Amino acid sequence: MQVLCSFIKLIMEKNLKLRFDTICAKENIEITTGSPHVLPIHATSAFSYKRIEDSIDVFTGQNEGFVYSRYGNPTISSVQDKLAQLESIDLEQDAYCVLTSSGLSAISTLTISLLKPGDKVLTQGDLYGGTTEIFVSILEKYGIEIIFTDLNDLKEVEILISKDDSIKMMYFESPSNPTLKCIDLSQLSKIAQSKNILTAIDNTFATCYLQRPLNLGIDFVIYSTTKFLNGHGNGIAGAIITTDTSYQKEIWKTMKLMGTNCNPFDAWLVHNGLKTLTLRMDKHSANALALAQFLNDHPKVKKVNYPGLHDFEYHTIAKKQMSQFGGMMSFELDGTIEDAKNFMNNTKLCSITSTLGNVDTLLLHPATSSHLNVSKEIREKAGITDGLIRMSVGIENIEDLKIDVLEGIG
Repeated sequence: MQVLCSFIKLIMEKNLKLRFDTICAKENIEITTGSPHVLPIHATSAFSYKRIEDSIDVFTGQNEGFVYSRYGNPTISSVQDKLAQLESIDLEQDAYCVLTSSGLSAISTLTISLLKPGDKVLTQGDLYGGTTEIFVSILEKYGIEIIFTDLNDLKEVEILISKDDSIKMMYFESPSNPTLKCIDLSQLSKIAQSKNILTAIDNTFATCYLQRPLNLGIDFVIYSTTKFLNGHGNGIAGAIITTDTSYQKEIWKTMKLMGTNCNPFDAWLVHNGLKTLTLRMDKHSANALALAQFLNDHPKVKKVNYPGLHDFEYHTIAKKQMSQFGGMMSFELDGTIEDAKNFMNNTKLCSITSTLGNVDTLLLHPATSSHLNVSKEIREKAGITDGLIRMSVGIENIEDLKIDVLEGIG
């Protein structure tokens, strides 16, 4: 393969001889034949142009191109395009995606882009703890009020929004983290649309393979791509996806100016993970359903939260809008912190860690970790008790997982 860089061409054409340290400092980047079979990592902070006029055209928006990786990068753009295609595969409209540095940065970028002081957000109590924290500790400090309610009580939702024109957004998770509650997305979106209220969902647990909220009328889909979309626990990133192009420039501008952008390497890791997303989610879902049924039948297990169980309160809603029920569950033994600790310490195959969505099975105790800084009143009202254990079920052999769970129960 011929690899010739521009400065070597210059030497050949003008018979120039460059010195050692100049050659060291120059880039050797021009590939004249062939193209990469897999997506390259464009590990560059900036992009150069041969003519200043070309650079000006890109900066002013007259031509498309890349100037600085905080604004955009070929690796990141490629992954954004793939996620947008997957999320809108059943729709006539194209979707638009912005990759960010984490799931929380996706949430903060979206809310700061769309809301202003005096606006209110209607949400649920059983959100991921970090989301509740950013709402209460950050957004409220800047004059954006958060209202917690049961979003499955559609009459109450209608009463709240009819009384208060300041409610500009509904934000929710379905299934929720960590109680796996499901919300009727289609019904909620209809109510929101009737009052011109924006809707946003964290779809991290389900992924676009098992549930596509844009199909059900939801305006914005948020991901911590760190989790199932990446699937291997080796990178952190987030995503905002929508078909509403009227907000496209504002979201991108907020991302650019606040520096919440993704980096090329983490985007590339998401790209690699997406290649096996369907295979992994099929196995995650099958294992989780089998393990949830196994735990549900165990005399020492007090409660199992999993959308695939027929006796789970939200099973009918989940069945209506999900193709499978995912790899996440939570459960209680006798409901105490000590009981939860004993279970987690007794297991050998499961890992105790603060993430989810990896190929191996992971345990978390929300009351002492993800929801530590959420008030006990909000926590317990949402069913996040001291004895609740969250389990991200991996793709191991199900019989090995059952044996390990029995070890944990003791």
